[in-house]
Amino acid sequence: MKCQRCTRQATRHITEVLENDQLEEVHLCDGCCDAFLREPLSASSHKKKKKSKKVIQEESDELAGRQCTSCGLKFIDYRNTTRLGCANDYQVFRDELLPLLESIHGEKQHSGKIPKRFPENRHIQLELSRLRRELTEAITKEEYETAARLRDDIRQLEAT
Repeated sequence: MKCQRCTRQATRHITEVLENDQLEEVHLCDGCCDAFLREPLSASSHKKKKKSKKVIQEESDELAGRQCTSCGLKFIDYRNTTRLGCANDYQVFRDELLPLLESIHGEKQHSGKIPKRFPENRHIQLELSRLRRELTEAITKEEYETAARLRDDIRQLEAT
């Protein structure tokens, strides 16, 4: 996504709370964001700025804690590297990625071809890798009942 004030990549996403609980999103690069936050404000808009900083802090705290269960990628790491760790990240960070993908591609849904070499059972393979990782964690934590359930789930998926 590009900065709304210049042509650089937007790295800061600010949600301003306006009157009547209306929200306004601003997407800025680091330089423009610093200038935006330093802009002189009138007395009436000073309250709006305080609210927007509070909203930014709450959003960043919430996003910093979210993490992919498959690959362990945190959303803050994605924001810094702009690279996802696995296919599951698209579901975990769906709410944040949809507006970004729509602004870049103009659509939310992929409408192209699927490669012929793409395995039909890819979702089963992803589920198996997730279950195996959870099984290892359960054994490490000595949660043997959970480990037995995960083992059975793995065997059932492998049989299909």
